Amino acid sequence: MSEGDLLTGSPHPASPARCSPTVPDGIGAVIFDFDGTLADTTTNQENSLRSALKPYGLDLDTDWYRQHCGLSIHDLLAALPGARQLPHDEIIRRSRTHLLARMHTITPMACSITLLYAAREAGVPCAVASAASRILVRPGLKALGLIPIFEAVVTREDAARGKPAPDLFLEAARCLGVPPQRCLAVEDAPDGIASALAAGMPVLRVVDGHLAPVDDSIDQTARTPRRPEAPVPRECALGRAAARRGPVSVPAPLTAESDRDGSRRRSEGA
Repeated sequence: MSEGDLLTGSPHPASPARCSPTVPDGIGAVIFDFDGTLADTTTNQENSLRSALKPYGLDLDTDWYRQHCGLSIHDLLAALPGARQLPHDEIIRRSRTHLLARMHTITPMACSITLLYAAREAGVPCAVASAASRILVRPGLKALGLIPIFEAVVTREDAARGKPAPDLFLEAARCLGVPPQRCLAVEDAPDGIASALAAGMPVLRVVDGHLAPVDDSIDQTARTPRRPEAPVPRECALGRAAARRGPVSVPAPLTAESDRDGSRRRSEGA
């Protein structure tokens, strides 16, 4: 099946009429980003950070933010021009308070939710791999009624490095016990896409409310995928998303004992 092939199936009731994705053959798990992928949160996040920066006289450029919104807020502030000397902890506190107060307003991304339900109906396990903190991701999943659907929820606290490093996606694959090459990643942001590709996963990108395959040619200067030679169909184009970069080793599947050990190690290192 080529990247241009469309996979059709029975759409979830929340999906657009022409958006009915199914899971490609050979995929053993689907790993979703949260912000901008499962939930339409980008505008809320941008406004929350802009509001938190305002008392310090620093504005947030929309184009810059949209290119870096896949980063954790700690990494984003470290990269934000003019923010290095500002009190990051206080800005993060203000931003998160604003976001939590508006969590009830977030809406799902229909095509991603349709793929999620298609995966679950096919018996394919699903996880979340988000660069955001768990104190935001779990309330967001709860607001959308999605917590029971996921076998694992991996957030920034669960990996040594955030996106664009592959750690979060590799940790989600480890939790599911599925090799990265057989995990389909769903992302919206350039840094998130780079993270999934670095983990050796095929990737689908959320584009204008639709899902489109991504190849592994990432423009490291612009931090965005290179423009495809042909326009992406408006339907959800699912297929073999990324050319594999070769085998990626994965630790043994997560067990209750190893989960407790990992949690203890993370607590000791915090």
